[in-house]
Amino acid sequence: MALRALLTKRAPTLASGLGPFASAGGSGTGWQGLCHARGLKVAALPDLEYDYGALAPAISGEIMRLHHQKHHKAYVSNYNDALEKLDAAMAKGDVAAVVRLQSAIKFNGGGHINHTIFWKNLKPVNEGGGEPPHATLGWAIDTDFGSLEALVQKMNAEGAALQGSGWVWLALEKERKKLLVETTANQVPWPPVPSSHLISSLLSWCLV
Repeated sequence: MALRALLTKRAPTLASGLGPFASAGGSGTGWQGLCHARGLKVAALPDLEYDYGALAPAISGEIMRLHHQKHHKAYVSNYNDALEKLDAAMAKGDVAAVVRLQSAIKFNGGGHINHTIFWKNLKPVNEGGGEPPHATLGWAIDTDFGSLEALVQKMNAEGAALQGSGWVWLALEKERKKLLVETTANQVPWPPVPSSHLISSLLSWCLV
């Protein structure tokens, strides 16, 4: 399924500290308590800042509910399940199991992080969503891509070129103060690799 993010006037930010992950809390009991003691954090499905139908007709309420309550929720559940298994493997000293679980943790944790950013890129029309960017962002788009239409075409082309699923991001390279389009395959979390340029996300396309 393809969801197009509505252009907004602000870049998304994750809450400082825990970001999209929640602490297991206190001393806790069971595996959550052990995870907390080891510095691990369980994920929680974030509430949306708008109703499911608030983005219609650009994105229907049915699609929003499905993507949030089924797809994103699955990443959260699978991440927490992998974390529980990791905790058990660590307790047993099972190195092979710890290694095997890394891919599930990265994929599902990345899916959770990326979707949390994605929801923050969306705004209802009555809150300014869907309006062409103007002022600083609009000028930057015109300077770096020629026009908004050219940027949309580039992002669509980058998304079509991805094999399987993935994301397309409009980002700001802070060192050069230049907008650029980045892609990440599957659920590689944003940012895909550490960068000395400190690229921050402004917009995303979800292709799954």
